[in-house]
Amino acid sequence: MKFLVINGPNLNMLGIREPGIYGEQTYAGLCKKIEDHAAKNGWEVELYQSNHEGCLVDKIQEAYGKADAIVINPGAYTHTSVALLDAVKAVQIPTVEVHISDVSKREDFRQISYIRLACAATIAGHGLDGYLEAMDLLAERLAAK
Repeated sequence: MKFLVINGPNLNMLGIREPGIYGEQTYAGLCKKIEDHAAKNGWEVELYQSNHEGCLVDKIQEAYGKADAIVINPGAYTHTSVALLDAVKAVQIPTVEVHISDVSKREDFRQISYIRLACAATIAGHGLDGYLEAMDLLAERLAAK
């Protein structure tokens, strides 16, 4: 099984950006956690982060025919990007939306998620472990098919 794990804007600043909300673990630490989980389960994983919406769209499109599943934390683009929604719908790769914090308990504008309309599930508020939960959920669903 091959996963593509995509992180949007400012997630490269983990450990620096608002540690009271996002924790003190760095982006490198997150990547290692994901890679270790994939290795333990015999999965391949590709990690990608960009602060640019078009680059995220390009990466989703490039996954067509290559990735079995996508885990995506679109960051702020969650609340603004129809382009990411359309990209996930276009490739039809099973996708789970992840948020480190519980966005349902944050600012009003964070209650909107465009990408959620194309996702099999959303995992929010579980910290960095939400990424691993998303991978496990996708692996279970794909194995059941």
